[in-house]
Amino acid sequence: MRLPHWLSFAALIAAAVLLWSLREVLLLLFAAVVLAMALCTLVGILRERRPMDRSLALLLCLGGLLTIFTVILTVVIPPFLEEFAVLLQQLPKAAQTLLGLLMDWIDGISQAIYGVDSPSNLDEIGVSDPSKLVPNGQSIAVGLGSGALGLLGLAGNLGNALLRLLFVIAVALMVSVQPQAYRGVGLQLIPSFYRRRAAEVLDLCGQALSSWMVGVLISSLAVSALCGIALSLLGVKLVLANALLAGLLNIIPNVGPTMSTVFPMAVAVLDAPWKSIAVLGAYVVIQNMESYVITPSVMHHQVKLLPGLTLAAQFVFTLIFGPLGLLLALPLAVVFQVVIREVLIHDVLDHWNNSGATT
Repeated sequence: MRLPHWLSFAALIAAAVLLWSLREVLLLLFAAVVLAMALCTLVGILRERRPMDRSLALLLCLGGLLTIFTVILTVVIPPFLEEFAVLLQQLPKAAQTLLGLLMDWIDGISQAIYGVDSPSNLDEIGVSDPSKLVPNGQSIAVGLGSGALGLLGLAGNLGNALLRLLFVIAVALMVSVQPQAYRGVGLQLIPSFYRRRAAEVLDLCGQALSSWMVGVLISSLAVSALCGIALSLLGVKLVLANALLAGLLNIIPNVGPTMSTVFPMAVAVLDAPWKSIAVLGAYVVIQNMESYVITPSVMHHQVKLLPGLTLAAQFVFTLIFGPLGLLLALPLAVVFQVVIREVLIHDVLDHWNNSGATT
């Protein structure tokens, strides 16, 4: 290799190192682009139904979103926080109840095998009360509080998180005001011979993100409503908190639905063990409805993601970017799948095969 080749290779390595060091900033920029895409989607829907200037449509969308956010902040959030605080207080009691049921089940199996007169497992270890095997509610609450503080410390202080949120919102608003101008700047960074094709790929990525966001919003609302109905029919307490948690955690595939099941089961087991099993069955049915009925019907134009690809994307992006990577794993996977399909497969590998066949 000659000196210019070595210099080009060194510049490529330096660029890769620079991008890796700026990966958190790039992820925040991607989050801003996703948010801006959501605003642009709303503006496009509004202009299709009521032809108007784009600036006026953007102002109407921002005003509507601000009104909805204010209503949620004043009407929904206070009772949700109250029920969520009660929900956290119920977790230690639920842990004690579950442990007692488990010990009774183990004791019943032991007596069935060794006879009724045999000492139980609890007696052998010198514990007559199952609740003594776990700390009291106050100790568990202190432990949960310490763990939460540790997680917050790893993620950074509250001020840093607020600054990042403000940065994402500010960039999203600036991009949504002039999306074509920022799109043009991005295309200028691409070699001239590929700019037209790159513009088509960007349009496909934007369509995929828009359909994904609309589909996730509809499916999350449907999951929240179905969970609320199911919990109300089963007579489980704290319906609002559990239903909202189910809708919010539905945004995170695979991990979110599993996490949303823990809280209502913990509340239901305090009333009756069969209720927790019924809650689990209801949530399994709802998630299957969301996966096989709701999502296909509202996301028929969306890029189809394989479950294995979704899980791999969650693992990789969480490992690289942390909790924010887990939250943005699905939109990142949507964009990467479009880029790989259009650029790597259609523009590189397909032409490579064709050229090989002709020769």
